[in-house]
Amino acid sequence: MSTTICQVMGFVVSSLGFAGCIAATGIDMWSTQDLYDNPVTAVFQYQGLWRSCVRQSSGFTECRPYFTILGLPAMFQAVRALMIVGIVLGAIGLLVSIFALKCIRIGNMEDSAKANMTLTSGIMFIVAGLCAIAGVSVFANMLVTNFWMSTANMYQGSMQTIQTRYTFGSALFVGWVAGGLSLVGGVMMCIACRGLVPEETNYKAVSYNASGRNISYKTTPYKAGTGYESEAKSKKVSTYDDTARSDDGKRSYPSKYDYV
Repeated sequence: MSTTICQVMGFVVSSLGFAGCIAATGIDMWSTQDLYDNPVTAVFQYQGLWRSCVRQSSGFTECRPYFTILGLPAMFQAVRALMIVGIVLGAIGLLVSIFALKCIRIGNMEDSAKANMTLTSGIMFIVAGLCAIAGVSVFANMLVTNFWMSTANMYQGSMQTIQTRYTFGSALFVGWVAGGLSLVGGVMMCIACRGLVPEETNYKAVSYNASGRNISYKTTPYKAGTGYESEAKSKKVSTYDDTARSDDGKRSYPSKYDYV
């Protein structure tokens, strides 16, 4: 029962992590404009992995997708690739884990096959979670580096210049949580795999093979007994058994003085 609960809980947690990875990849607020030094502004800018948006004070929002791929920074493209790989692995792991559930029977599938499928899906969820965490962390590192570089440029020289700085958006926190859920769910699936493996018995099966040689039986003609052989054998036995014995039970052999 505990194995089934662990497997189902791992499946549910991993599914939530997979959904969170998709949501984080699609959200546009990966980086938002920092309003610390300029809280009152007519426009508010935020960017995602696929487009950048501008929201005006009137409430009108305009988004523009990135029309180039090669013009984007290499680290930005790496973040895209990590998130896409995490989603693909999560989708495959989710599909495999559905058929690996112990409460679902498909034909004559054995428990050993379900254990292997559970382990495979758990490993996929773990890798998907690591990809999501790595992608979000790389993007956060880019934001931190650009933030401090913009801050240094603002206070450089005698006159302070106003520059647009970007800070963490809501998509980063969603991605971190989703990656952690996928990682935890994958570990639970791997733990549940051990309970699904059938126990091995201590008795070893021995197979017996028939001999390849043909056994032939020889028949001898029947001889009618005359009774003489059986009588002779009985006389020998009786003669041997009726020999003289001493008082202490030991057999005594005739000596030369017995015939005098």
